[in-house]
Amino acid sequence: MAEETEGAWMTQDAYDRLQEELDRISGPYRQEIIERIATARDEGDLKENGGYHAAREEQSKNEGRIAQLKHLLETAQVGEPLKDDGVVEPGMVVEAEIAGKTMKFLLGSREVAETLVGDEDLQVFSEKSPMGSAINGHKVGDKVSYEAPNGKTMEVLIKTAKPFSA
Repeated sequence: MAEETEGAWMTQDAYDRLQEELDRISGPYRQEIIERIATARDEGDLKENGGYHAAREEQSKNEGRIAQLKHLLETAQVGEPLKDDGVVEPGMVVEAEIAGKTMKFLLGSREVAETLVGDEDLQVFSEKSPMGSAINGHKVGDKVSYEAPNGKTMEVLIKTAKPFSA
């Protein structure tokens, strides 16, 4: 399988928020965890030291998030806010009728969506998912179909496509 070189599309604002998170968790927060580990280590027997093991687990999670953010920021496609032209593309909130049900969702990266402030009930679908790739580039009023992971052909009617605003 070819390696993907194109990263997630995001606005400059979303990029800046992710960069701020990376700066915080790779600087002061990382140091805070290191200090907690050192303090717990000084308490003695590490086998039964719950504080030590909890801090080490937190350190592991934090290092994983740091790696995730670094990759995301290194590969990000930073662009201007999208035009409200009714064309579906990453960064758009889409309302579509799928299998007879109306759904509203953000087309884009789940990692980016985690950082967005706003409608917490808004689902996120990747532009690389079967449905996302089927509707990407189509216009309001277009009807497209895609093959769902279960093998069924799904019909999608694009009702609206508006730029996401946090």
